[in-house]
Amino acid sequence: MGFILGRVTPGWAVPWDDRISRQHADLRWDGEKLSVQRLMDARNPIFYRGLRKDEFEIGIGDHFVIGQTTFSLVDQRVRVLASADEPPALTEQSYPPSQLRQIRYRNADQRIDVLSRLPEIISSCSSDEELHVRVVNLLMQGIPQATFVAIVSEQSQEPPPSATPRIEATPSFRGWSETIDLGIRVLHWDSRSLIIKPFSPSAQLIRQAIATHESVLHVWSRTHDRNTPSVYTQSENIDWAFCTPISSEACPGWAIYVAGDFSSMTAHGSRDATLAITDDLQDDLKFAELTATTMATLRQTRLLQRRQDSLRPFFAPIVRHALATKDPDQVLAPREANVSVLFCDLRGFSRQSEESSNRLLDLLRRVSDALGVMTHHILGRNGVVGDFHGDAAMGFWGWPLEQPDSVQHAAAAALAIRAEFERSAAIPDHPLAGFRAGIGLSTGKAVAGRIGTVDQVKVTVFGPVVNLASRLENMTKQLQAPILIDEATAVRIKAEVPSNIARVRRVAKVLPIGMKKPLMVSELLLPESVDSVLTDQHIQAYEKALDSFQDGNWSEAFRLLHQVPAEDRVKDFLTVFIAQHGRTAPPDWNGYIKLPEK
Repeated sequence: MGFILGRVTPGWAVPWDDRISRQHADLRWDGEKLSVQRLMDARNPIFYRGLRKDEFEIGIGDHFVIGQTTFSLVDQRVRVLASADEPPALTEQSYPPSQLRQIRYRNADQRIDVLSRLPEIISSCSSDEELHVRVVNLLMQGIPQATFVAIVSEQSQEPPPSATPRIEATPSFRGWSETIDLGIRVLHWDSRSLIIKPFSPSAQLIRQAIATHESVLHVWSRTHDRNTPSVYTQSENIDWAFCTPISSEACPGWAIYVAGDFSSMTAHGSRDATLAITDDLQDDLKFAELTATTMATLRQTRLLQRRQDSLRPFFAPIVRHALATKDPDQVLAPREANVSVLFCDLRGFSRQSEESSNRLLDLLRRVSDALGVMTHHILGRNGVVGDFHGDAAMGFWGWPLEQPDSVQHAAAAALAIRAEFERSAAIPDHPLAGFRAGIGLSTGKAVAGRIGTVDQVKVTVFGPVVNLASRLENMTKQLQAPILIDEATAVRIKAEVPSNIARVRRVAKVLPIGMKKPLMVSELLLPESVDSVLTDQHIQAYEKALDSFQDGNWSEAFRLLHQVPAEDRVKDFLTVFIAQHGRTAPPDWNGYIKLPEK
């Protein structure tokens, strides 16, 4: 076990001595000896046995000095007292939080100054162990009368107790110790005294405070013998302890335990001494209560933040934004909305599965990367990922907030997905090499929101427009177009999206199996550039050919199609169909093609 000792180091801060550097010494415990090594940036020397030493080892009972502070290595144990072992309390007083809040501090400035450090302590701690150490340190500074301070918890099952030697430093010292007994766990404790006496917190006191959610004070006599009458004659025989619960889901069963004695008090009757003790401790109880409340609130906030972060993969950024500003039930309730739906399927998966049959984990990683490309561009353009179907992903726009530019976002996402897969395919040994994507895009009314059963729900979209996007994605195989869109989407893209961002080409009017009404299918294209296979003139020539084809003038259509570059695979769909029918439209021609398969 190793740690850094210094004036501001986490867990082993020694803020009372300005002769100790911010980071002064590296300490390492091997179970028998403590190795001490002075750090290069430490300003002042370390003295061991009266000599300046930069590196040495000490055993239990030894000590070393830095500045005005003496650090001693001692073996102290913690034993939680069972109810049968405890002497009866001379006085027991409970303090509801509301009562403590009404108490006015006698030294408010000092207390508030110490307490103001708590938010920074909690936010900067990287672990619960570090938090316990730093909060105990703060409580030691804020409660000068305390001899012992601990963070404890009530738990039913814990690992075996440990007995870790502790390092002590006067006028105060720090260390780690974890002791479990009777279902009570001491998470961390510290003492102001170098006197070697056991720290024995009361299990009864701890349980009572946690159960009642109130601070509880016990005052008792160390010399009390249960077999003889109680005799309280001197205040030096009075010990006290109080326990303040840290009531929060983020601090399960935690409490602050503070103990001390009043041997320095002037002699009074036991009852008078007890009253003086309870009055004198009210400030300390209030300080512990405020510490516990602040700690519970900040820890609860961090817990809620972690929970929110854990839900990030389940909700798109636009959904999380809506949930942050509105009632979740209202946001997620299913409702009709005008949406644009994108369905994207991975091409080449079957062939890759055969080739990677003995490397399935590698194949899974590659497929996950491919799905990541789809979801990245959907979410990056204010979309919502509605579902996954094997190696396919579905996204949509227009919910939970209305999006007048939903078609523009959907088109941009589709083109970005296509471009990334094409770039990856050109790089040898790229994880996405060999994969392509078929994309279908449709626009219309659907039901979006929290959809499912009483047992399980998900945020998705439902309706014919979703089925249409899926059918369009499937048609990309037959029409050999990377991205196909329905007529509603095509009309809006032509009207709303500049040609330097996206272009549209009508491909064909088709009647898919299972549908009664034919639909005009268009292709979404990248803008014209020096790298584009199709110029705007090529698109015009194709659409003229399509008009002639629909009018039944197939010979003219066949001629115009040959003005389109041979690299364009989409034109092959019409060219082959016309050639298979002898370039002559049948007598019952009605302008659309019945697709032979789904």
